Amino acid sequence: MRSVYIAGIGQTPVGEQWSRSLRHVAHDAIIPALRDAALERADALYVGNMLSGDLVGQEHLGALVADFVGLRGIEAYKVEAACGSGAAALRTGYMAVAGGLHDVVIVAGVEKMTDTIGRETTAGLAMAADQEYEAAEGVSFVALNALLMRRYMHEYDVPHGAFGYFAVNAHHNAIGNPNAMFPTPITLESYRRATMIADPINLLDSSPICDGAAAVVLVSEDFARTLGNGRRPVRIAASAVATDSLAVHDRRDPLWLDAAYISSRKAFQQAGITRDDLDLFELHDAFTIMAALSLEANGFAERGRGVRLAEEGEITIEGRLPIATMGGLKARGHPVGATGVYQVVEATLQLQGLAGPNQVQDANIAMTQNIGGSGATILTHILVGD
Repeated sequence: MRSVYIAGIGQTPVGEQWSRSLRHVAHDAIIPALRDAALERADALYVGNMLSGDLVGQEHLGALVADFVGLRGIEAYKVEAACGSGAAALRTGYMAVAGGLHDVVIVAGVEKMTDTIGRETTAGLAMAADQEYEAAEGVSFVALNALLMRRYMHEYDVPHGAFGYFAVNAHHNAIGNPNAMFPTPITLESYRRATMIADPINLLDSSPICDGAAAVVLVSEDFARTLGNGRRPVRIAASAVATDSLAVHDRRDPLWLDAAYISSRKAFQQAGITRDDLDLFELHDAFTIMAALSLEANGFAERGRGVRLAEEGEITIEGRLPIATMGGLKARGHPVGATGVYQVVEATLQLQGLAGPNQVQDANIAMTQNIGGSGATILTHILVGD
């Protein structure tokens, strides 16, 4: 397999982009990524998206977006893996370049979620769960995570307020991100007073409904040598994916993200590193409970002690394992099909020393992890600054 490098990145601000259509939002990330790579063409385009057919009434995104950005004729299609669609598209692009099929590939993630009313968007998100045994019974996606949080609190005797440290950290970091939806600090007190959505999950436990797009240009090692944008090369050292049951009740242990455990182990082995070598971790904090479960499944904390890392300041930019360094899903925002690509864009900025006030000192190795559903599909990527 060939080495795969990130040659260019692009992203839009995350928010409510009512004045921009899906194709326009995708364009606004892809064109800057191509310019960043000093390229005008690509061999293929893979678009990560979850809800375009349901919320926008538009499928066939590959051909649509390729045409709109001036790349009519190239290989292009949509990749879907629920909220993990962005990272699934990235893995598709990685395999195409690593396998020698293409030298230049664009990977984009795009989602429009705010043009529909809340009930319709909630129903769309529920499609990431088991339709027959979860969604059809009226369990929303927020409710599933509330059940997990309630069980976690019971099993490990953890008070709800302990999860607030994840939200406080995310909002603190979002202040330094010009593309974040909520660059506003919060306190533990405001977290505790937040409106309850599905007990025990409140408004500040949850990532927002939003629109956005992010893109990366992937190239082979030989092609990377021909580029001269003067930035530090960033290599995708590992790409791994694992799955679990769609329905939470079918898992051996609902409080263990088995797909995170499996995919991270594969990724560490592929990259030839251990978890102790990481300088930062962009995890999938769609809900604060997922941040805790992710830290535990990936081996950064013992079971029931993921929240302790947050309480003890270990997850801050200055801490032992910085997470959500640009605000994460919680404060940057979670346009579901685009999230996995946003994570990689932000990790790339860190490894190139371009993260501004949020820069992790001496960042050299980063891990990103994108979760589809409540843990049914989990993709892990490791990036290295060469």
